[in-house]
Amino acid sequence: MKTIGGGPRTASSLPEATRETGLFTDQDLHLFNEGTDVRAYRRLGSHRATLGGMEGVAFAVWAPNAQSISVMGDFNGWDKDANPLGALRQSGIWHGFVPGLEVGSVYKYHLRSRVTQFAVDKADPYAYRQEVPPRTGSVVADLDYKWSDQEWMKDRKGRSGLSAPMSVYEVHLGSWRRVPDEGDRFLTYREMAPLLADYVEHMGFTHVEFLPLTEHPFYGSWGYQTTGFFAASSRFGTPQDLMFLIDTLHQRGIGVILDWVPSHFPTDEHGLAYFDGTHLYEHADRRQGHHQDWDSFIFNYGRHEVKSFLISSALFWLEAFHIDGLRVDAVASMLYLDYSRKEGEWIPNKHGGRENLEAIEFLRQLNEHVYREYPDVQTTAEESTSWPMVSRPLYLGGLGFGLKWDMGWMHDTLAYMAQDPIFRKFHHNELTFRAMYAFTENFVLPLSHDEVAHGKKSLLDKMAGEARDRFANLRLLLGSQFAQPGKKLLFMGGEFAQGREWSHDRSLDWHLLDVDLHKGVQTWVEDLNRFYRGEPAMHAMDCVPSGFEWVDCCDADSSVLSLMRHGGKGTRPVLVALNFTPAARLDYRLGVPRGGFWRESLNSDSPRYAGGGWGNFGGVEAAPVAAHGRPCSLTVTLPALSALFFTCPTPD
Repeated sequence: MKTIGGGPRTASSLPEATRETGLFTDQDLHLFNEGTDVRAYRRLGSHRATLGGMEGVAFAVWAPNAQSISVMGDFNGWDKDANPLGALRQSGIWHGFVPGLEVGSVYKYHLRSRVTQFAVDKADPYAYRQEVPPRTGSVVADLDYKWSDQEWMKDRKGRSGLSAPMSVYEVHLGSWRRVPDEGDRFLTYREMAPLLADYVEHMGFTHVEFLPLTEHPFYGSWGYQTTGFFAASSRFGTPQDLMFLIDTLHQRGIGVILDWVPSHFPTDEHGLAYFDGTHLYEHADRRQGHHQDWDSFIFNYGRHEVKSFLISSALFWLEAFHIDGLRVDAVASMLYLDYSRKEGEWIPNKHGGRENLEAIEFLRQLNEHVYREYPDVQTTAEESTSWPMVSRPLYLGGLGFGLKWDMGWMHDTLAYMAQDPIFRKFHHNELTFRAMYAFTENFVLPLSHDEVAHGKKSLLDKMAGEARDRFANLRLLLGSQFAQPGKKLLFMGGEFAQGREWSHDRSLDWHLLDVDLHKGVQTWVEDLNRFYRGEPAMHAMDCVPSGFEWVDCCDADSSVLSLMRHGGKGTRPVLVALNFTPAARLDYRLGVPRGGFWRESLNSDSPRYAGGGWGNFGGVEAAPVAAHGRPCSLTVTLPALSALFFTCPTPD
């Protein structure tokens, strides 16, 4: 509860030219207009407050081109004139107080523009809660919650660093599980909490990444058409219910990443678009302000108050909801003025180039503020081009992200796995090319939601071959993902070979786990996660060139790749061999750095994973026979379409 100084006043009589401005000081207004107020949500929006001894709610909204603004809601019969707001000098912020209001009151702002003949009812851009769609009102809410994740928060720096294991389970909350006995309804945040925590803990993932949970009117947008940048979707419960879900995951040792969308926003009338009768949040020129692909608006990153809004949104989720990282969506669309545009459809920057200088500066400021305030979290860029130094520090000229999705690896590898194995030897470079750039960024290797929707088929159906071969190929794909340097991400369903393409309108096909082949893939992912987390060589030097070396990347004729992973001094190296053909390779020689018994720690062809049962009887003794530039070698059996992991008997 906030207290506003002074005696009793009505909303319409709040000061306009004096220093006393309720929740705002002169410094607050200056910082907001300067674009450096990165906690604007503490003042703008709706907040319980006390004014002159009266309890109620203080409202504040930025609309510099409004002629008048009033707050209307279920408390005043939705009267557009009952509770007018007053302007705070030249800040563009309108502020007022309505006594007697409590948490749960529904409201909107009624704005009349001084620039155009325009009047509209708008949701509150800074609201902590919105009505359940399709209703669009804002709801007075508090963020009171007693957290029990102190141990996690104290130790999470060691869980999010570049040397820590990070295996991310990507989840769309509305379709992970549903309740078929109750009309196939969504699980609530609280219902989801123990189920998801149990499952993720059992599977060995380190983090959950939620597709956007910010409020969105169109469920089919998966959350990427956001209207509530400070509001968790009410489809699944209250803000406190989401806090309970995150708290539960933290108590089980699982981090939480939120997909966050500062790249665009929808055109819905109640949202940010044309907010005060002008293009306030978006560029006025459609060549800069409209996304043709998504029919949405692009933020004006050069406007100071818009930067305050967006950076405040990012910090809000980190502060109020204890989020451990932000995956920033569609960064490429922000960086390029000509993104998905033809000649003549875009405006060059002041130097004549296609780089969006204002967006670049915004992203740098975003990361600067995030890492200054929360050095124990990570920001991750979904950036699909070769833009340099996305995940390099600001002082080196980078954008300052902690991590970047390796979209090139994802597309090249999936294209390769779709090839008939007969022809794979002609596409060998699609697997090896990544090594040319693997350490130019701090990469995440994603097998994400985008690859299993919109007609792209499920991961299983992308694989070449018939029946059992497709499952073997999928186990091989996942083994290859974990073998490569970089953090890991897998979209829900991929871990048990979801058969159908993912749909947001139904639950995953959990009944498939009654089938041995599907259960085998799930067990494979579980064991990959345990091995990845337990062996420092598999994660400690994910982003360091010395953590990876090829044993043989040139055996295209056999379609075999072999590599070594290192975790630094005192850790044992791991040898990985990948056979991408349906023919077993017998007596296949692999060079190793030292003798001893190399244990076969994982074999995707094991009967445990519904494989064929070929292997090396638990391991192989190294012979003093030089191979691949190394003093010793193993002679192994590589089962058809298999991934094998061997651990060294002695540390480096």
